[in-house]
Amino acid sequence: MTNTKWTVDPTHSSIEFSVKHMMIAKVKGSFSKFEAIISANPSDLTTADIEFTVDVASIDTRNADRDNHLRSADFFDVEKNPTLSFKSTKIVNTDDEYDVTGNVTLNGITQEETFAITFEGQGKDPWGNEKAGFSGKGKIKRSDYGLTYNAALETGGVLIGDQITLTIEIEAAKEA
Repeated sequence: MTNTKWTVDPTHSSIEFSVKHMMIAKVKGSFSKFEAIISANPSDLTTADIEFTVDVASIDTRNADRDNHLRSADFFDVEKNPTLSFKSTKIVNTDDEYDVTGNVTLNGITQEETFAITFEGQGKDPWGNEKAGFSGKGKIKRSDYGLTYNAALETGGVLIGDQITLTIEIEAAKEA
């Protein structure tokens, strides 16, 4: 079966993240604006082409002051680097999921990263449209992308962890 194009449904999809705060808890957030170009055969993702573009200014951590600080030059510098992007370069089937490797560009820096992706299923919605679901998870180091703002804590350690966990839930519609 050949690859077909799939359009991501942003109302049934999400890109979320978490990061350690004060070395004792996790802060979570999400990006509300993103686009994807997916060309895939859902039953065999090894030949898929996957591209994501995230509008970094759409960050939401449920705290306006923190969100504005994250948009500033201390972190994402959305004036200079408005997007985070991903382009797959290699996909390997690992039995119940796929290791999707690709180039992540954030803050003007490109690094190769690998994410675990699971095909969740495929079916028709009540209007006859073919849909497919995918879940993904991975970790990146923010310091790899020049995102090094931090503050030392009196009790030792730092305010913000270096490791970011990304979680992606995608529902996509098969293009006609």
